[in-house]
Amino acid sequence: MMVTWIISCSGKSGKAAGKIDASAVASNEIPGRLIKMISPAENSEFRLGDFINVQLEPENAGKVPDSITIFFDGRKAALIKSTQWNISIPATLNRTTGRRFIKAVAFKNGKAETTITRVMIILSDKPPVMYGYKVLNTYSHDREAFTQGLFYEKGVLYEGTGQEFESSLREVELATGNILRQLSLKSDLFGEGITLFRDRIYQVTWRNKVGFIYDKATFSQINKIYYQTEGWGLTTIDDQIVMSDGSNNLYFIEPETFTVVSRLEVYDNEKKVDQLNELEYINGEIWANIWMTDLIARIDPQSGKVNGYINLAGIINDSDLNRDQGEVLNGIAFDKEGNRIFVTGKRWPRLFEIRVTE
Repeated sequence: MMVTWIISCSGKSGKAAGKIDASAVASNEIPGRLIKMISPAENSEFRLGDFINVQLEPENAGKVPDSITIFFDGRKAALIKSTQWNISIPATLNRTTGRRFIKAVAFKNGKAETTITRVMIILSDKPPVMYGYKVLNTYSHDREAFTQGLFYEKGVLYEGTGQEFESSLREVELATGNILRQLSLKSDLFGEGITLFRDRIYQVTWRNKVGFIYDKATFSQINKIYYQTEGWGLTTIDDQIVMSDGSNNLYFIEPETFTVVSRLEVYDNEKKVDQLNELEYINGEIWANIWMTDLIARIDPQSGKVNGYINLAGIINDSDLNRDQGEVLNGIAFDKEGNRIFVTGKRWPRLFEIRVTE
């Protein structure tokens, strides 16, 4: 830990000049904050694993705090009891991407008198790998299906479709694209992502803030679920469900109560990665369609960083598709036993089995 003592001789920045109360000077109690934060600056950018230097100065020499507690993203990171005004947040605390908060709380006579908070942006520590693809097989897909959710289970595909008056939950034969079963949603609901948790299918809706739990064997509704954001994509990791809402946020949810347990903000090495849409958990990564693009982001579910992008440009060339109407790539399914990856899009006439290439 580096120790410095810095006293500013230029006065109190940001404060209007005025008369100082004589009694306050006599009692050594100069009005104002105890400390100011020199660094990090608001919205400073760091990378995963960086040490983050926090530099403080006393606001004035006449009222030095008894102690200062430093918090990083809500966790206590350091306690200053003397003149240690420059400390480093350990790299072990800097483990997830996104907006993170440094807070310094200065105490005097047992009271918290000054609190300063700064927002930082934590980026990925390495550039994402760029991947291509090879089409291994092509299957028929319902041209009317506005695909919002997709997963594979024991030889068949399960698909959630969107648009008001058109939303549904479907069981689809992979080889032919034939619809084996279909449950239509109410006309005012806009269906979104689906996922399987144990023997139950979860389906969310776009802006209605309500979703449904179905018995996989019968498609009968077991329960409703509620949430505060928009519903976009869903996938399952072990005993949690992960949901996207069209931003760069991923919500980790306890399935029984559909309560958010934690949240990740997704970033690559340059920027936040938003418009996250349909999700699939594949070999330790969350794969996410990026809405209105040909890209799939491969996301580390522990840190939130983008490990790579798969560029599926050119996988379908169909003059009937209207990109402006949202008829774009959306839908990822994974056959874990067969190690097969399937992709499709909204109102696409085909579904593809692909192999990822570097």
